[in-house]
Amino acid sequence: MKNNLLALDASTEALSIALHYEGKFIRHFEVCPQQHSQKILPLVERILREADITLNDLDGIVFGRGPGSFTGVRISTAVAQGLAFSSGLKLVGVSTLQAMAQQAWMEAGKSDVVAAIDARMGEVYLCQYQGDNNGIIQPTTEETVIKPEQIDFTATGAVGVGTGWQAFSDLTHQLECQVIENISLPDAYYMLFIADDAFTQGLSVGAANAQPQYVRDTVTWKKLPGRE
Repeated sequence: MKNNLLALDASTEALSIALHYEGKFIRHFEVCPQQHSQKILPLVERILREADITLNDLDGIVFGRGPGSFTGVRISTAVAQGLAFSSGLKLVGVSTLQAMAQQAWMEAGKSDVVAAIDARMGEVYLCQYQGDNNGIIQPTTEETVIKPEQIDFTATGAVGVGTGWQAFSDLTHQLECQVIENISLPDAYYMLFIADDAFTQGLSVGAANAQPQYVRDTVTWKKLPGRE
């Protein structure tokens, strides 16, 4: 990696923080539903302290831009913006779906990946990815939210990652994928590698221009108790 970056993600049930600084990595990952807002800043402070650096020693900040829980995506975006405003650092938002696909490539060597997150309301957030020559997995379809029965393609030979496969068991046969069971939630560590490439290409933005990616139109969302 070329850039010193802090990455954070609170967009799903998982909360993850990862730091790359001068070739060394520090990372934290835990599943802690509805505790993200209380835990995220203390974890950031702990990781910076462990590395014996401040935000001003970094080249940028990375955040999970969604899709995922509306509340979680807002937490990721807002905390990243706050840190960027206070330090003057630029930001890169990374798709939670892409992060899981990147993990499948880096951990399992799978370059054809379909990522699916349970979107509730009988739908999944879905996108297919293919590895490129620079070690980064790239989308080959648009991110979408869709009912499984409306998916009109197969992905024979690809692997599946994300909670969508557990939520809709028929999805495996429908898309003809083999699911990697231990990659079910996004991890900020893998966002570092995607964002490093984006920072190198000059694709970072200022704090005021950082945008979440809900995929589902917030106007049509009908909140279910305990499910946002």
